[in-house]
Parts: sequence; C-alpha cells; structure tokens
Amino acid sequence: QVQLVESGGGSAQPGGSLRLSCAASGSIVSINAMGWYRQAPGKQREMVAGITSGGSTVYTDSVKGRFTIVGDSVKNAVYLEMNRLEPEDTAVYYCNAVRVETGDDSYPELWGQGTLVTVSS
Repeated sequence: QVQLVESGGGSAQPGGSLRLSCAASGSIVSINAMGWYRQAPGKQREMVAGITSGGSTVYTDSVKGRFTIVGDSVKNAVYLEMNRLEPEDTAVYYCNAVRVETGDDSYPELWGQGTLVTVSS
C-alpha cells in the first residue's frame, strides 16, 4: 500500500521560511506528478505548486517568486521551500500525487494527511 508522509510544518514569523517534505512509501514504479495543496480555515482547498515527472512546475499566483517546489524521483519525494512567508499562507498543507504506479496496483490520486503551517508575529 502506498502512502504519502509529510513533515516540516510549523510556525514562522512573517518574512520567515519553512520547508515541507513529502515522501511516497511503498514499491513505487512511477509517479506522474506531485504537488502541494493548502486549505485555510473557512476556505476551499487550493493548489499551491505542482511538478511533473518531467520537471515542469506550476505555481498559484500568490506564491510565485516566494515558494519553490522540488522533486526527487529517486526518493519519490517532493519538497516545498517557502520563503517570505505571509500570514495569508497560514493553512493546512497537503501533499498530492497523481497516477502512482506500483508493481501490482495503480492509484489515480493520493493525498497526505496534511501538515499545519502558521505564519504570525
């Protein structure tokens, strides 16, 4: 069974930095894309950043120039470097993986358990 395990959430002051990590466990053959979503209190879940197996990246406008997504296909992992954090970045961040293939199974989409990021002074 494949799981996404996240780490790295926590608290930061405005202007600070945090790094989120997500690794897929299991006998993985391939992952088409991985990314990060977030859900702030009272708001819908939104895509923050994504990266394909080919290395193409996409960011939501509000994080462009501040966040960087990095993938590691060997470790089946994805990282989100978050700089110049703003209070508006406060949310639960979820790792996402699309089209995960193992030797026996195929998973259209997987989600991590979520990690809380709080930005405040």
